[in-house]
Amino acid sequence: MTSSFTIVIPMAGLGSRMRPHTWSRPKPLLYLAGKTVLDHSLDQFTTLPNIDKAEYVFIVSPNQGDQIQEHMHGTHPEMKVHYVVQEQMRGQSDAINLAREYIHGPTLIAFSDTLIEADLGFLSDEIADGIAWVKRMPDPRRFGVVDTNSDGWAERLIEKPKDVSKNLVLVGFYYFHEGKDLLRAIDEQIQRGIRLKEEYFLADAINLMLEKGANFRTETTEVWLDAGIPEALLETNRYLLDHGRGNHSPSTKIDGVTIIPPVSIAPGAHLECSVVGPHVTLGEGCALKNTVIRNSIIEAGTQISDIVIEGSLIGRNVILQGRPEKLNIGDNSWMEM
Repeated sequence: MTSSFTIVIPMAGLGSRMRPHTWSRPKPLLYLAGKTVLDHSLDQFTTLPNIDKAEYVFIVSPNQGDQIQEHMHGTHPEMKVHYVVQEQMRGQSDAINLAREYIHGPTLIAFSDTLIEADLGFLSDEIADGIAWVKRMPDPRRFGVVDTNSDGWAERLIEKPKDVSKNLVLVGFYYFHEGKDLLRAIDEQIQRGIRLKEEYFLADAINLMLEKGANFRTETTEVWLDAGIPEALLETNRYLLDHGRGNHSPSTKIDGVTIIPPVSIAPGAHLECSVVGPHVTLGEGCALKNTVIRNSIIEAGTQISDIVIEGSLIGRNVILQGRPEKLNIGDNSWMEM
C-alpha cells in the first residue's frame, strides 16, 4: 500500500508584486475563478494516491498566517494541516528546513503562486528518488532549468541559462521519494553556506542530492499558471474560466443584465443594468449598477456603478463610482471619479 504523502506549501513571501492587495492579506487568499488561489493550489493534489490521508505543511508569515488558518478551518476542515512560521525570509530551503519535524516519507513541494495541471496517480509506483515538473519554453533564459543526460535523468539544475538549448523550465513543483533525503541535503547546503543574495534556494539542495547519486527525472506539464503579479493573475483567471471554472451558461437571463460567459459570479451578487463578461469573476455580495465589466476580478462586498472596467483587479469592500478606467485597487477603498 502506498505511504501517505506530505505536501509542503511555502507561502511566507511578502507578495510585494501583488500590492496593494497583499497589504491586507496573504497572496494565497487572493480570489480568482470562484475561489482563492490557495483553493486552486490544493486542487492540484486531488489525483494523488491516498489523498485523504495526506498531511499538509503550510509555511506562513508571522503577520498573515492567522488568515490562512482561518480560511482552512472554514473551507477545508477535513484536511490535516501543520503551520510553520518563517520569521525571516532566508529562502526556500530555509523555509522547508523549519518544517522538518513534519517531513517524512514521500513528499511533494509546491509553491503557492504557481499552478499546474497534472495527474499524480502514477506516484504510487514511482521508483525515482525525485521528480521536477517542467514545461518546455522557447526562451528559458529568465527561468531555472533542468539539464538532463541522454537517458533523460537530471544531471543539474541551472538558474537562468545563458542559451536556449536547455529548455526544460522548472515550474516550482517537486516530488521526493523520501523527504528526509532532502532535509539532509538542506543541512549540508546551510552548513556550506550555499546561497544567493542571503537566500537558500531549493535548486541548490537538489543539486547536492544529484552530486551524491540521487536519481531525479523530469515530468512535463503543458499547463503552468502564475498568480504572482496582477497581469498573470488575470491571465490565470481567464484560463480557469475558459476551462470549466465558470458558473453561468450563455442561456443565463437576469432582467436588465447581459452576461457574456465565461464568468464566475458568487452567491449574493446584485446586478442591475449591467454587462458582465467575458472573463469576469465577481465575489460574494458584489453590487453592480450601470456597469460594463470584462476581463476583471472584483472581490467580495464591492459596490460599483456608472463605469466601464476592463483588465482590472478590485479588492474587497470597495465603493467605486465614475468613468471608464483600468484599475488596480486594494481592499476597503472608496473612489468617486
